[in-house]
Amino acid sequence: MVRIVHISCDHPDAWNAAKTPVIRDLVALVRDRFDHHVLSLNRVNAGPGFVRDLMRGASPLRDVDETGGVTAIRYAAPARGLFHATILDQLAYALVDRVSGADMIVGHKLTIEGLMVQRIAERLGIPYALSVQGNTDTRILSARPDLRARMARVWHGAAVAFPFTPWALARVEARLGRRSGPTILLPCPTATETRIAPRVTGGGILSAFHLRAAELKNAPRLFRAAARAAADVPRLTLAVAGGGTDDEVRTIRSAADRLGGGVVTLEGPVAHADMQARMHRAAGFAMPSLRESFGLVFVEALLAGCPILYPRGAAVDGYFDGLPFAIPVDARDTAAIACGLKRMVTDEAALKAALAQWQDGPGLTRFLRAGIARSFGDGLAAAAA
Repeated sequence: MVRIVHISCDHPDAWNAAKTPVIRDLVALVRDRFDHHVLSLNRVNAGPGFVRDLMRGASPLRDVDETGGVTAIRYAAPARGLFHATILDQLAYALVDRVSGADMIVGHKLTIEGLMVQRIAERLGIPYALSVQGNTDTRILSARPDLRARMARVWHGAAVAFPFTPWALARVEARLGRRSGPTILLPCPTATETRIAPRVTGGGILSAFHLRAAELKNAPRLFRAAARAAADVPRLTLAVAGGGTDDEVRTIRSAADRLGGGVVTLEGPVAHADMQARMHRAAGFAMPSLRESFGLVFVEALLAGCPILYPRGAAVDGYFDGLPFAIPVDARDTAAIACGLKRMVTDEAALKAALAQWQDGPGLTRFLRAGIARSFGDGLAAAAA
């Protein structure tokens, strides 16, 4: 069986079990086709003398834990990306022995893990693959023009690349050029695949996020947009599902009252098992986040029969072009958000009829685990060969 080593900063491990489960779930989808091992990276702050020692060739590797079949690794690095490539190169060389014997190595971001897997693959003479995560990868590409030539070599040298979203692929290609090798769009797998046929409910708009992330999820503009939309469509309401500390609840409730004009309510946390049923009762799901690499919640809403409003140039943008039940908006344009909210309420029947057709057609297949597993597994197999 082909042995594949994955390097990821985003895989749950013994030191941080709360990391996003996306990489773990992707690996699990193709567990039966390959022999996998994961090196899970955790950055810690560099101490005094770190730069001096680094320039003398010292490794940034600090600790290793082998618990639970995942190799958790702590490495030191200063804030703000100082010595970004140098540190990752040194860490890569420190980990070569842990990859030895692999047939292939996968780096689960272009601009961080990708730099490492290129070095390791060169040292071992094996192919490497990349995933591309829109938020981090496009931000680092923009912030580090000094590393663009290096990142271009990583991008074009990969045996296969798996961008999670079309918009992330477009931005990487705009800066680094189009690859000649295979590039496979790879949606993130959802926790549930239960489909609920859309039903016109006359309900309000739903949003959902942990209250600590309210600014990132663009809550102030969303609240203002809801108030503006309700001035034209009086039955329009916005409910926010999500928990937080007492201070966070007080802060967001105050913002909802101040900005939302009495239209916005906080529902508190909703158990994940109950979220689809809650989405199903809504006219639409709206989350015009300021940054969103993918946003599994949008696919979950569509599975629940609920149209979506999402940020243009982020999240799931590019997957639903021209489909009326998925409304892209400029996340920094309150008026545009308000127009989208009004459309979700006034056109609920038409949007949900279009969504019902999509649910029953081939468009949904690419977002289900079987389709994702096939795309990921076939891409890895071809690259390893």
